[in-house]
Amino acid sequence: MDPRKHSLVIVVGSGGVGKTTLAAAMAASSAGAGNDTLVMTFDPSLRLKDTLGVGLEAAENVTRVKADTAGPLHASLLDARRTFDRLIDRYAPDEEARQRILTNRFYDRLSANLAGVLEYMASERLFEVAHEGNHDRIILDTPPTRQALEFLGAPARIVGFLDSGALRIALKPWFDKEGKLKATSRLGIVGRNVEGFLDRMVGLELLRDMADFFRAFAPLYEGFRKRALEVHDLLRSPETMFVLVSGPGEGRVADTLFFARRLTEAGYNLGPIVINRVHPILEDSDRETESEGHRLLGWLGRRDHQAVADLRDLVGSSHPVIELPLLPDEPTDLKSLSALGEMFESRLDEALDEL
Repeated sequence: MDPRKHSLVIVVGSGGVGKTTLAAAMAASSAGAGNDTLVMTFDPSLRLKDTLGVGLEAAENVTRVKADTAGPLHASLLDARRTFDRLIDRYAPDEEARQRILTNRFYDRLSANLAGVLEYMASERLFEVAHEGNHDRIILDTPPTRQALEFLGAPARIVGFLDSGALRIALKPWFDKEGKLKATSRLGIVGRNVEGFLDRMVGLELLRDMADFFRAFAPLYEGFRKRALEVHDLLRSPETMFVLVSGPGEGRVADTLFFARRLTEAGYNLGPIVINRVHPILEDSDRETESEGHRLLGWLGRRDHQAVADLRDLVGSSHPVIELPLLPDEPTDLKSLSALGEMFESRLDEALDEL
């Protein structure tokens, strides 16, 4: 239940709950305890990006953060396209096959926009740095997707696609050497009309790029499949622990429980559940002189703390539930990140003692 005892910590949750900031705070605290720590993140705020030293020019590189900590603190800004390119470099049988893929227009669209690619490349990059073994602890901030479980299911989806009949269909020779559809080239003017219709509706140029991409990619499938299975095993390893982050309020309780159940049922090692940015409970004041803003903040504080209490009752002793307050300012420098990390660890110790 204690992520400090695990070499790989994955911070998950829905968007907008402070996952990135908390991941950076946990990393700063880990480095402060003397561990060589790497935090991997996707889209930190500009100020947090500057603090960690992970600008776009340093994307995918592991950067040493200038921090006065007992252990070294490193950071890496994940870039799906660069990770995909490196996989092509690794598994392409020769330079010609590599160039055919990297210069393919469908590959360019696929690596930038296709749903699931970002999630899979995150898990792939995670496997790379974990396999290198250069750090005592790695903390991963998962992608800012609507459904954070997409990240966890990405390796299985890759394997499913590579084993599917759809891929075998895509590998068939649909076009002749002149770039014409084989199925319509024998039909004369009727075939040309059909081809023109398909061009207007779908775009034959795109279909040609897709067909060329899948043929060029064929020698790489087994390598990709093997790697996806290795990533799948890493995410379920005893050395890996998940920290689930949620926002405050009663409306989040059901979603948090659903996410926690999905993680445990899928075989992932779920540790603490963090309720982040909880409003404080304000002291009672004279109702007649109390401002509307004060009344609103008071209601938010009561609502948030009741939701935390309800979640603790529902979770029971299965997982520690940690409450972190809404801070006046978002932590964006190493001092404030370290303070948040220390607060997290203090609350974690209290929660573990109560279990």
